[in-house]
Amino acid sequence: MQSELRQCPVEVAMKLIGGKWKALVLFHVMKETKRFNQLQRELPFITRRMLTLQLRELEADGIVHREVFQQVPPKVEYSITELGESLRPTILSLKEWGQKMIEVRKYTRSE
Repeated sequence: MQSELRQCPVEVAMKLIGGKWKALVLFHVMKETKRFNQLQRELPFITRRMLTLQLRELEADGIVHREVFQQVPPKVEYSITELGESLRPTILSLKEWGQKMIEVRKYTRSE
């Protein structure tokens, strides 16, 4: 219990959304509800296995909702939860910062 009190908030946040792919998955799911194949098309550099793993972790942490429709063929959709929605400003800030870095790099490279 005492170690929980000393936990670093940034460490907790990074545990939930850190890593190479989670923020990217979140960015795309935040736009609209997505099916797995839609996400895979939008993120072609992530393997199916890794995308599945990231979605499962985000679901387990309550950030993404997975809805399975009982039909043939099976249909699964991923959407953002209320908790996930609270990350929108953070993800959009990362997007803006990334855009600035792209512009800086273009400027630096052209010198």
